[in-house]
Amino acid sequence: MTRQEVLSALQSVRDPEIPTISVVDMGIITDVEVESDAHVRVTMTPTFVGCPAIDVMRSDVEAAVRALGVEQVEVAVTFDVPWTTNRLTDRGRAALLEHGLAPPEQFDTLTLELEVLNNVACPYCGSRKTTLKSPFGPTLCRSLHYCNECRQAFEGFKPV
Repeated sequence: MTRQEVLSALQSVRDPEIPTISVVDMGIITDVEVESDAHVRVTMTPTFVGCPAIDVMRSDVEAAVRALGVEQVEVAVTFDVPWTTNRLTDRGRAALLEHGLAPPEQFDTLTLELEVLNNVACPYCGSRKTTLKSPFGPTLCRSLHYCNECRQAFEGFKPV
């Protein structure tokens, strides 16, 4: 059993709120330790502390690793290093687009200005001629936008 085999198996575990993206590509899986073929420890950092899907993800991660024949699976949840949208993989960003969500821009600073929400590319046509309608979307990680080019309303995934 290798770390890569476990990560490959975890690609089948989908984010419960965004089924087009895996927990690996979302950057939620932060570590995999293979103690032996019979013992694997997975560490995950959910997108935020109050995430209602933590128990579902933990259970799905454990089931995916057990399906590899691993008898003892530990799934630890930690917030020691907060999750950030910079952990999204390129495949994850594409999966957000597939779901109709504008993926967040990569950022280098520790503080984000609200202005970053005003420069969001439309997930339908790619135009940056968009308007922020509300920084508050249906979940804590989303904002509401309108594309002035293709005239579609859309959600953006907030950079954090």
